[in-house]
Amino acid sequence: MLKNTSLFLIRLFVGGLFIFSGLIKVNDPVGTAIKLEEYFDVFATDIASFFYLFKDIALPLAVFLVVAEVVLGVMLIVGVRLRFTVWALSLMILFFTFLTFYSAYFNKVTDCGCFGDAIKLTPWESFIKDIILLVLIGVLFYFRKDLSKQGPSWANWTARISLVLSLILAITAIRNLPFIDFRAYKEGVNIQEAMLPSAPLQYSYVMEKDGDLYTFDQYPMEEGYEFVEMKLINEEALPKISDFAVWNSEGDYTEGILSGKKAVILAFNLAKVNPDHLTAFDALVSQLEGSNITPILVAASSEDEIQALIAERKWNLVGYQGDATVIKTIMRSNPGIMLLEDGVVVKKYHHRNTPDAQEVKRLLQ
Repeated sequence: MLKNTSLFLIRLFVGGLFIFSGLIKVNDPVGTAIKLEEYFDVFATDIASFFYLFKDIALPLAVFLVVAEVVLGVMLIVGVRLRFTVWALSLMILFFTFLTFYSAYFNKVTDCGCFGDAIKLTPWESFIKDIILLVLIGVLFYFRKDLSKQGPSWANWTARISLVLSLILAITAIRNLPFIDFRAYKEGVNIQEAMLPSAPLQYSYVMEKDGDLYTFDQYPMEEGYEFVEMKLINEEALPKISDFAVWNSEGDYTEGILSGKKAVILAFNLAKVNPDHLTAFDALVSQLEGSNITPILVAASSEDEIQALIAERKWNLVGYQGDATVIKTIMRSNPGIMLLEDGVVVKKYHHRNTPDAQEVKRLLQ
């Protein structure tokens, strides 16, 4: 009796954590795909070059993984095909543990994306979390013969419904934008304020004297101390945004984009932009001419590529360059549009939902 109760509690905890983690990432499968691409880049360099090929299937692989997390978590809790479920979770947690260990030990990918952008964990925190899950799933695996093979009919339907709903949510998030935006550039954020510390940064100073280490809140003025390192005490006060920048051959335009009313077309890869997705942008740029709203293009491409696109689409606007990682963080659509008013993110749109000029003027009136 005690063993069955303990196994059920483990099932409840592990299943609940997988459902929670999966739902956060179902909300933003593109973000999970971006994280997988980071891993594939690292593995292609450090392990074998063929990992680079997986970048082309990063998005469908991301959808598979995030949906599997949710469905397997549901199956574990309600008791559907428990032996199969434990096998599947064992393989999944081994895969995740390898990723987080690699990130932590080699300091390659500093954020595993275990809980998307909602909860940030350090690489070692992520690894410890996976070790705990590995132990708990290991217990279930050891006692897998004591788990029932088949749950009640309602449990089977629950698992099927979770599969269908998870797929629908993931596809909807891909074809639009995440339902909930956990990123630093979410709507309502003042980018200028987010680029500043939330409080004065405080440091401690590690000094060495006669072979011993000492820590001071203020740099010591006494002689005999040798500086070792400086540590930030209040990391939570660091700026939420530290890498936002926009530029072209004429210079930096970061301050310019954060003043006035801007309709910013964003693209993190112009080479992969479908021309059919730009038709609505053509109309918007044309209709904003003569208004107090300035349309601009920011892309993670060469200036020649940017100018070629502007000329091809006959857009009356200025093009700028930006960092691909930053643009991917801001916008999950390639391309997409962000409305700014004095640096405040007013609204973001997937290219499928490009607004007309009337809506833009209403929002930036």
